[in-house]
Amino acid sequence: MKQWSEADAEHIDVRGLSPPQPLIAIVRLIESVDDARAVVAHLDRDPVMLYPELAERGWAARRMPAPSGEVRLKLTRDADSA
Repeated sequence: MKQWSEADAEHIDVRGLSPPQPLIAIVRLIESVDDARAVVAHLDRDPVMLYPELAERGWAARRMPAPSGEVRLKLTRDADSA
């Protein structure tokens, strides 16, 4: 797992981790970031089990363009829950 900050968001790369490690790492990160900060998750596959966890915590996911073989999601606080 690799984690870094850029101007646009906190980034977390969980490619190569076996389930449920990517989900756990992403949930830990979103629970620790400032409310206004977005998170960009770099994954091997579509994280189907992550979406209900995000919704439960008031976050939304939007797929971003990514290189072949990578799923990239931008996670933001859901405006309805803010």
